Amino acid sequence: MTTRTEHDLLGDMTLPSEAWYGIQTQRAVDNFQITGVPISHFPELVRALAMVKSAAAKANADVGVLAPHKAEAIQAACAEIIDGALHEHFVVDLIQGGAGTSTNMNANEVIANLALTKLGFAKGDYARLHPNDDVNRSQSTNDAYPTAACLSLQFAAEPLTQAIADLKTALEHKGAEFADVVKMGRTQLQDAVPMTLGQEFEGFAVTLGEDIERVAEACRLLCEVNLGGTAIGTGINTHPQYQALAVRHLATLSGKPIVPASNLVEASSDMGAFVFLSGMLKRFAIKLGKICNDLRLLSSGPRTGLGEIALPAMQPGSSIMPGKVNPVIPEAVNQTVYQVIANDLAVSLAAEAGQLQLNAMEPMIVYNLLNSMRMLCSACTMLQTRCIEGIEANREQCARHVDNSIGIITALVPHIGYSNASRIASKALTSGATVRELVIDEGLLDEAQLDRLLSPQAMLAPFQEA
Repeated sequence: MTTRTEHDLLGDMTLPSEAWYGIQTQRAVDNFQITGVPISHFPELVRALAMVKSAAAKANADVGVLAPHKAEAIQAACAEIIDGALHEHFVVDLIQGGAGTSTNMNANEVIANLALTKLGFAKGDYARLHPNDDVNRSQSTNDAYPTAACLSLQFAAEPLTQAIADLKTALEHKGAEFADVVKMGRTQLQDAVPMTLGQEFEGFAVTLGEDIERVAEACRLLCEVNLGGTAIGTGINTHPQYQALAVRHLATLSGKPIVPASNLVEASSDMGAFVFLSGMLKRFAIKLGKICNDLRLLSSGPRTGLGEIALPAMQPGSSIMPGKVNPVIPEAVNQTVYQVIANDLAVSLAAEAGQLQLNAMEPMIVYNLLNSMRMLCSACTMLQTRCIEGIEANREQCARHVDNSIGIITALVPHIGYSNASRIASKALTSGATVRELVIDEGLLDEAQLDRLLSPQAMLAPFQEA
């Protein structure tokens, strides 16, 4: 294996010749072995870093502080990375000390070395084009990294919102399919009043669909970036026109409505947009988990539980009990939900831990947010394709539950009074007789009246007798 030697303030280090990263990246790899998850695990973050560097290079050339040939080489290198090249050389662990400096330097070094080869020079020949002096010009980790983070989260939101929309559509289809299946609703796990299975699934669809806009709202907050603020938001070492140009170029390159923060000092330390997004992800996760809890209950049994729906059988459920099939897809989604909730707590603690003009814990915030978004995206797709689309209604079981329920007495209260209804309900519970039988036996209502009052039209929506 051939090697090259690079130097930094701590001394020399030997690197493999084929490595596109440099000495500072290698030091970070040696220092931070926490999660085993490198930057390349999230391509949207790599792309965002390259976009920030490309926009900065173009702005620096515009104001005359970076030679045109260097700016062009940097932009060409960034374009290749944006298209997917060399992602495997973004090797630093996502969780790291230094407020993201190692991630920023990993990007600076890969881009510098790729740009050098485009200019006809060897990797590591930083006298010709330097990771700090040229690729990182007019930047600090403290503005480049948060800006890339904001952009990467917007990229990650695109597949997530599509997965939520697809899941919502699948639930809507089931709502239409089950529109005529009358069943008992339940409160506190006790019989309540009748509804349709379709109404239940329509409710699932609506509650998840609400959060498509909530995620979009969070992403709008991420459009305000501190690029140009450099170290603490004062813009030290930048040209007066640089910030506006860099942000404008980034908006064009990314296709996102990126704008400069109104106060760069505040934006350099504030984690509010990240906390808001994390909260929205937790909100959605909690809703998703509740739905999966319901699916597990509704499909329980199949013969000794509620058994109102049948989930598609995905795999044998037991190593000892023959024929057992478990609700493995909802169970996996539930576990995803718990992790997202834990991630939100980690984000909250890290955001609170900021001190003075910077939050050094931002790498963990970025890691947890990207991880939550990817997990939720996968969970939604899995739930849609491997569970929801294959659910079948047990119409006979639903009908039996309605027929046997005491809850239908609620529909008779306006006609026989609450006291009579309470007495009939109590008698039905102790005797085993049905509500219909007892009402007729006592002459409170006749068959025709009961047929009208206990019809789906009367029990499933507001109803006024003619």
